[in-house]
Amino acid sequence: MSLVTWNVNSLKVRLPHLHTLLQEYTPSVVCLQETKTEDRTFPKESIEQLGYSVIYHGQKTYNGVAILSLEQMSDVHIGIPDFQDDQARVIAATSADGVRVINVYVPNGDSLESPKFQYKLSWLRAFVDYVRREVTSYSSLAILGDFNIAPKEEDVYDADTFREKVLCTTQERDLFQELLSLGFHDGLDGFLGEQDRFTWWDYRMNAFRRKLGLRIDHILMSESAHQECVSVEVLKSFRKLERPSDHAPVIASFK
Repeated sequence: MSLVTWNVNSLKVRLPHLHTLLQEYTPSVVCLQETKTEDRTFPKESIEQLGYSVIYHGQKTYNGVAILSLEQMSDVHIGIPDFQDDQARVIAATSADGVRVINVYVPNGDSLESPKFQYKLSWLRAFVDYVRREVTSYSSLAILGDFNIAPKEEDVYDADTFREKVLCTTQERDLFQELLSLGFHDGLDGFLGEQDRFTWWDYRMNAFRRKLGLRIDHILMSESAHQECVSVEVLKSFRKLERPSDHAPVIASFK
C-alpha cells in the first residue's frame, strides 16, 4: 500500500503530471489539494481510465480537494462538521483495507495582521477537534495534505527569517503539535533527513535550484499505520517538470 499527498496548484494545468504519477508509481491512494476545479468540470473520466476511483470537493479558482484510490472508498465525508465554511478544504473517506484517510488543505493565513490569519487559527482549532472525534471511531488513520505549517526550525531554509512569521508562528506550531498528541506520528519527520524534507519551493528567486524550500506538506499516521510504514519520499522530480506545481508529491509506502 502507498499513500500520496500533492498540492497540484490547479489540476487542469497539472493533469498530465498526475497521469505520470499514477502510471509510474501506481499509489493506492492519492490526496490532491488546491485542485481549483468545480465539481462539474472535474476530470473524473480521465482519472478513471487509469484505474482509479475518485471523490472530490471543489470550487472555482480556489482551494479544492480530491481523493483518488485503486479500490473504492466508503464513508465519505466533506468539510468539518459544525464549522461554517464555504471553502473546499477537507474530504475524508475510508479505504478498502480500513484506513481512514483525511485529506486537508489548511488556510495559508496571509500575514499576522490579516483577518485570514485569525480564520486560519479558528479553522485549525475546529479541525483538531474534528480529528479528536475521528480517532474514537477509527483505529487506523492517516491525515495527508498541505498544512501550511512548518512545524520545526529545520523545516524552513532560514529559521531566523521565518521566526514567528505565518507558517511558523507559535500558535500554528502548537496546534500542529496538539494534532500529533491525539496519537499521530509525523511521517516525513520520522523518515527524511535535513536535506530531503522540503516539499514546497517558491516559483520566484530560483528557489528550487537554490534549495530555498519549506516543509509544509505532511503525512500524519496513527500508531497502527506508522508501524506498517517502511518509507517516505518527496518526489522532487515532479518539481523539475515543465509548468510544475510549486509543491512536490510526497509518497509513503507501507508493508
